[in-house]
Amino acid sequence: MTNPTFDMQAAIQALRDGKGLSGKDGILTPLIKQLTEAAMQAELEQHLEQGEAPNRKNGSSAKTMKSTSGNFELNTPRDRAGSFEPQIVKKHQTQLTDELERKIIGLFALGTSYQDIRAHIEEMYGICVSNGTLNAVTDKLLPELQTWRERELDPIYPIVWLDAIHYKIKENGRYISKAIYTILAVNVEGKKELLGLYLSEHEGAHHWLSVLTDLHNRGVKDILIACVDGLKGFPEAIESIYPKTEIQHCIIHQVRNSLKYVASKNQKAFMADLKCVYKATTLNAAESALDELEAKWGEKYPVVINSWRNKWPTLSAYFKYPDYVRTAIYTTNAVEAVHRQFRKLTKTKGGFANENSLLKLLYAGILRASERWTHPVQNWNLTLSQLSIHFEGRLDAHIDL
Repeated sequence: MTNPTFDMQAAIQALRDGKGLSGKDGILTPLIKQLTEAAMQAELEQHLEQGEAPNRKNGSSAKTMKSTSGNFELNTPRDRAGSFEPQIVKKHQTQLTDELERKIIGLFALGTSYQDIRAHIEEMYGICVSNGTLNAVTDKLLPELQTWRERELDPIYPIVWLDAIHYKIKENGRYISKAIYTILAVNVEGKKELLGLYLSEHEGAHHWLSVLTDLHNRGVKDILIACVDGLKGFPEAIESIYPKTEIQHCIIHQVRNSLKYVASKNQKAFMADLKCVYKATTLNAAESALDELEAKWGEKYPVVINSWRNKWPTLSAYFKYPDYVRTAIYTTNAVEAVHRQFRKLTKTKGGFANENSLLKLLYAGILRASERWTHPVQNWNLTLSQLSIHFEGRLDAHIDL
């Protein structure tokens, strides 16, 4: 069947009349069809010329193609021997380019719901896509995610932040809460890098041990400073795999937990005194402020004071460093910023049908977030010099100072 030649004059007139170039009934759709079919005819002719056995053209078969310029019927040429394998548009291909898939994954990485993605694709390109199609496209992230989760890591990371975020995932007909363990690091070049995502039913020191073991198996032999929340047993889990790692408990987590045990009428005054502890300029000044805090509030809130006393070695580790290092390590804010991005992606979803539906969304978000991690963190050269002094010899083989 002969196809009409693309009418340039009619296209120009349609453009003047306000008709769109792409999308449903777009001006360019007939041209895309014509060019594609011409290219496939050329492919077939080359195939026939190179063939040794007698062969010839054998008509064509039609299929509906989806493209960003609109849907159209594509007539695929055939040969008598059935040996022709078109490369421009393969036999079972129904989408002209991967542009549509990139658009879908781009919208998915923004946390856009399937319903909104469908509406956007139909409005922009005149193509109706089903939830099954969207799942098939976004599922292409899963093998990439698995490769990313198993990739080899650097032998040393100067700073690592560890934290967890919780989601509802459907399992055996009901939704249960599971923890996503997030490991964010700064490499020796000062650039942020997400080392891994791990999923467990509960946040606990036992599972953190398996996470740290995985990091070690993937090549991480040393961590200088690990910044963690107040989970019981966490420092011991780190010490069992990385015995020389310095632990810094998150001050913000500790403050939040402390205020749970302070009466609301006293919280303002208590916080003013507590700030003198963790905002002190030196370790001696901080310890003096802690003594004063205990003298004033110890009888009323012994649980809070005991918590600060018991964790003081890991709460106060940051005092040995100058301000630009302290700012980086005294909280887990860096990894919590990643979790804020995760929450933006998942805020419209009450739960997830399975683990993969959650993990591929978070991975898409990671890819987007990491695009901004192209420069070293602030004051990195100064920070690295300080760490080289405090952790003498451990960085020597990995940096040039």
